[in-house]
Amino acid sequence: MTKRTGVFVCHCGNNIAATVDVVRVAEELGREEGVVYSKDYVYMCSDPGQSTMAKAIKENKLDGVVVSCCSPTLHEKTFRDVTEEGGGLNSFRCEIANIREQCAWVHSDKPKATEKALKITKAAVKRVQHNQSLTPIGVPVTRKVLVIGGGIAGIQASLDLANAGFEVILVEKNPTVGGHMIQLSETFPTLDCSQCILSPKMVEISKHKNIKLLTQAEVKEISGFVGNFKAKIHQKAVYVDPETCKICDDCAKVCPTVVSNEYDVGLTSRRAIFIPFAQAIPATYTLDESACLGLNPVVCGKCAEVCEAGAINYDMRPKVITEEIGAIIVATGFDLYGKENLGEYGMGRYADVLDGLQFERLCSASGPTGGHVLRPSDHKEPKNVVFIQCAGSRDPETHCAYCSKICCMYTAKHATLYKHHVPDGQAYVFYIDIRSGGKGYEEFVQRSMERDEVMYLRGRVSKVYEKSGKMIVLGVDTISGKNVEIEADMVVLALAMQPSQGTADAAKTLKIGRDKDGFLAEAHPKLRPVESVTGGIFLAGAAQAPKDIPETVCQASAAASKVIQLLSKDELMHSPTVAKVRLSHCTGCEMCVQACPYGAIDLGAPSNKARVNDVLCEGCGTCQAVCLRAAIDVKNVAQVQIHDMINACLGV
Repeated sequence: MTKRTGVFVCHCGNNIAATVDVVRVAEELGREEGVVYSKDYVYMCSDPGQSTMAKAIKENKLDGVVVSCCSPTLHEKTFRDVTEEGGGLNSFRCEIANIREQCAWVHSDKPKATEKALKITKAAVKRVQHNQSLTPIGVPVTRKVLVIGGGIAGIQASLDLANAGFEVILVEKNPTVGGHMIQLSETFPTLDCSQCILSPKMVEISKHKNIKLLTQAEVKEISGFVGNFKAKIHQKAVYVDPETCKICDDCAKVCPTVVSNEYDVGLTSRRAIFIPFAQAIPATYTLDESACLGLNPVVCGKCAEVCEAGAINYDMRPKVITEEIGAIIVATGFDLYGKENLGEYGMGRYADVLDGLQFERLCSASGPTGGHVLRPSDHKEPKNVVFIQCAGSRDPETHCAYCSKICCMYTAKHATLYKHHVPDGQAYVFYIDIRSGGKGYEEFVQRSMERDEVMYLRGRVSKVYEKSGKMIVLGVDTISGKNVEIEADMVVLALAMQPSQGTADAAKTLKIGRDKDGFLAEAHPKLRPVESVTGGIFLAGAAQAPKDIPETVCQASAAASKVIQLLSKDELMHSPTVAKVRLSHCTGCEMCVQACPYGAIDLGAPSNKARVNDVLCEGCGTCQAVCLRAAIDVKNVAQVQIHDMINACLGV
């Protein structure tokens, strides 16, 4: 047991000192058994503070260090580096006692907070006195990256990685890449055509020598660890050879099956054999097996009969592709909140109540009406259109509690586009408040109000119903304090963004977390916003939270840069605080194997006892908690340490 321990208590300005008597904490810890040095300092993380710590380690021949300060998430690396580089002591003999987030910030009673800070620090001292000197574990690296999702986030990340010289496997579950961005007519605040700015990138990924594109594919299994993952990818049978297909459309002309067109969000129909849109990548037709009259056996066969190129092959079968990769970027995107959840607005009942993506398709030159804004019910030009913001957002009692971030802007864009298409029309916008935080965003909203004469009404809509061919919108204007009733030809809802379908399954497959709203959880919202809690897996785009296009592209490039940083090394370093089995105590009951969330434990031959893969282990301690015979410990969080820490807190 180490007996020469040093304690360093930080004031953190007033963050800690305002609630905790740090001088008393330092003085009392100086009288603890084994503590030979104890000092408080205003900012321990400052350069003078670090110098003081390094000097004290050397002069007092310390063999254990406790820094009583803020969260180890912020400064554990800082103080462990000082311990090793400045003090010449193994970095794993330094422990953090979190008396800011876990004490000062959650209490207001100074005497009680001080008592708690004393207990937290004493517990850390007992722990560090048992700590071993550890060495990080070296891990080899596979310089290949898996990107899941072919929207703008996945495309940008793939191109950044491929241009840096890394091999990329881009997996997209739909028949084409492009995501929701390719469905947009124009993008705010510059009103660029989405296809004009995205199509070149789509073509580039299809031709890039370092990118392998797998459409109609999903990742079904991930095993391994950071730097050395193994992915099993299931790719559907497309029944059309993309190399042979001439995109002549002869097959679609003879197909008897008609289904809803996903690209036009149900405003048009398509055949069972189809190409999603003219600029689709891969540029080929695909056969929708779920819509086809039958393939086993073949019931129709008309498409193959007319295909002069012989591109259609009914004998194609799904593939299971295995790839070894070093890192993963998850860019699975978003879906709009379900229309069926908004009965008060008539979604699903009235053809002239549209969501934002449907309105985008009406405005698009490649859309169902050739770029003319027409009512779906009778194809007449709407002269009064009501746009309802926060449809499903910011409503914790009934719908989504969170703000979807982009709705204010895309509603302003929709109102502007409407006025461009129907100059003599009137646009109304019901809003709670306007959130236009972005470069050029506020100016864009103001132009919509002033130049395009869009009428903004501050208040919620209570009901939308149909009467005599008109959509009646009942709402309130909280500025004037009056109820409002508008006879509209069309109503457009700014629906909330939510995680795309399948995000929960993807998170489970990848063993990464989700937040309370279902979005993928980052390791730290400020310091590690593109990293998941699982090493080697990174997040990009709206899979992590609602985002606009510029922010999505920025995060995709940030995730790519993190991967480049990770895989540029010859060898990765993994934390050595991993589980260790006492074989003499292990009975091979498999409880730890079943409990391990990282799949790091199995039963090894010939003894049939627990065996830990050090690289997969994240040191979470789940195995330690379930083991009935105390046969497994996490290094530097051993059961004897936990016992002593509890006693220190209890004052035993």
